[in-house]
Amino acid sequence: MIELPVLLPVLLSLVVIGAFAGFLAGLLGVGGGIVLVPSFFYAFQSLGFDGPQLMQVCLATSLATIIVTSLRSMQSHNKKGSIDWELLRKWSPGISIGAACSVLLAANLGSASLQLIFGGLGALIGIYLTIGKQTWYLAEKMPEGILRWALSGILGSLSVLLGIGGGSLGVPLMSLYRIPIHMAVGTASGFGLAIAVPSVIIWVFISVDAPGLPFNLGAVNVPVICAGQLVFPGDVIVADDDGVCVIARKEVETVLKKAKLRLTDEEEKRSHFAKGELGIDIYNMRPRLKEAGFEYVEDLES
Repeated sequence: MIELPVLLPVLLSLVVIGAFAGFLAGLLGVGGGIVLVPSFFYAFQSLGFDGPQLMQVCLATSLATIIVTSLRSMQSHNKKGSIDWELLRKWSPGISIGAACSVLLAANLGSASLQLIFGGLGALIGIYLTIGKQTWYLAEKMPEGILRWALSGILGSLSVLLGIGGGSLGVPLMSLYRIPIHMAVGTASGFGLAIAVPSVIIWVFISVDAPGLPFNLGAVNVPVICAGQLVFPGDVIVADDDGVCVIARKEVETVLKKAKLRLTDEEEKRSHFAKGELGIDIYNMRPRLKEAGFEYVEDLES
């Protein structure tokens, strides 16, 4: 049981962090992941949850939030006409492919390795944003052909390893190709969606080693409710016309054994009934009825 004095400060901090991440999404075209990933990591640790793949949970959860923040950011920028839809259409496939491949890589790395990658790439982004100049550029227009596919794949891949949307990498990249900053920010919000959607779809099917961390759907930390019960990764949901039953992962093997024994027992009883035997004999009720003082009468006329 998580103690309230520990839980409340973390929840309040996450509310503030979420608001700040949303603000960044609208202002810079980023999904907020550069703020959310370390915030999730230390929030989970402060609650006592840890594990060799805790960082995977933080990345996947951050990417899940980016779906929402990117949609809101795109809506806002589209009203201002600051999204280059043609550029977004051409770059999204490569970005999504790179993101999907990077999820498979990240799933097989340790939490410490991902922390180093996050710190290193984050530092490089920070250095560029600090010393970069508006006069820097590589060409007058965005690349086409093989170079476009290569750069879009790298952008999607690195973004997943950072748990971020398209702004932190996409805006500087587009700026180097003379895309006006307001158009780069707006278009980058679309990059975030191309990164987050395919990667989250894969993350929810990946089981991670983060002991005790509740509310996980695969690697994404989110509460799932079925039939009024919390469902965790690995739990089994059984349903028929009579209702729904959620079986905890640790109890699945025991329940399965008991269910098989029940089926065997019922099949045996059905064979006795088919032969015309009475339930009172099948269930050995005669001795117990006699002990209770009852007399079973086979025929009222006898």
